[in-house]
Amino acid sequence: MQNSLRGLSVLLVGPIPPPAGGMANQTRQLRQLLQSSGAYVELVAVNKPYSPQFIGRIPFLRAFFRLVPYIFNLFKHTSKADVVHIMANSGWSWHLFATPAIWVAFLLRTPVVVNYRGGHAEPFFERSWPIVKLSIDRASHVIVPSDYLKEVFGKYDKRADVVPNILNNEVFFPKEHLGDVDTESGPVLLVTRNLEPIYDIPTALRCLRRVMEKYPNAKLLVAGSGPEYEALNKLARQLSIVNNVEFLGRLDSNRIAELYREADVLLNPSTVDNSPNSVIEALASGLAVVTTNVGGIPKLVENDHDAMMIPPGQPDLMAKKVIQVMDDKIKRMALIVNGLEKVQRFYWSNVSQRLMDAYVFAGKGK
Repeated sequence: MQNSLRGLSVLLVGPIPPPAGGMANQTRQLRQLLQSSGAYVELVAVNKPYSPQFIGRIPFLRAFFRLVPYIFNLFKHTSKADVVHIMANSGWSWHLFATPAIWVAFLLRTPVVVNYRGGHAEPFFERSWPIVKLSIDRASHVIVPSDYLKEVFGKYDKRADVVPNILNNEVFFPKEHLGDVDTESGPVLLVTRNLEPIYDIPTALRCLRRVMEKYPNAKLLVAGSGPEYEALNKLARQLSIVNNVEFLGRLDSNRIAELYREADVLLNPSTVDNSPNSVIEALASGLAVVTTNVGGIPKLVENDHDAMMIPPGQPDLMAKKVIQVMDDKIKRMALIVNGLEKVQRFYWSNVSQRLMDAYVFAGKGK
């Protein structure tokens, strides 16, 4: 295989927005950056909209209507590619989408790179490794976005090389006056996770309530959508913070980038995580970050150096860290400057060569 992305034919398999989750955004961004580097990219989406739309409301039938055209497209495009790049997740997503793509590439003798990104990797492998192993051993190479996932694969004697998440620094960049905060109007806190139980948005709401005891005009912006919306609105009413919290729904990456530059502190209260794009993007945008220490996050940031870390489910402690960041400008600036330095390894100029190395490695095993 060639040693340059220019002219390389890549079949990219993964989810695309909507919804605008972390993996979908990474898939879209990877496609754009590969193309900007001169690669030919064919995308097979694992979440292509149902046609006709009403099929999506019928269990079992919807699986048939999605899987049959998906597998057909895999066979159609795999043989034309120099390499297949699969954005893989845990659970049913692995079995329904990653597994067929691996086997089709294996049968057609096309190099296949599994880009495993599942935050639930440890419990999933504990339950299902023998089944996962049957397929993943047919992959030419496995890459992961974090040292945490590399260690998880290592427990099962499976090699996985780290290729970090991609950060588009032309979209995510800091505001002009780093660290400036208008304490009179109140700090602006930001959450950019979907409204799902694993992201524990209630902890962010309770954190805001505590922060408001010192900064009554503090505001929390929540950018994301999901099944917890009604419950979160109810909790906001119970906490008497309705006028201080705004649920913005699903936003595109450009609007998210603007929010980072408008905010003062990113809150990441998740209970399960790997290498969250939201934290990486916030650091690149010059925000102070207060995050839980779950999963791969301690491999991503260093406590008290480029982020403040706490155990999950502790809104009082999260609020304490927020207030500490707000009250201590020297501390706030140190976190911001160190964070900006940290994220340089996620720039496409650095990630692209590591990705090309992974493609070359996969090609050698064809």
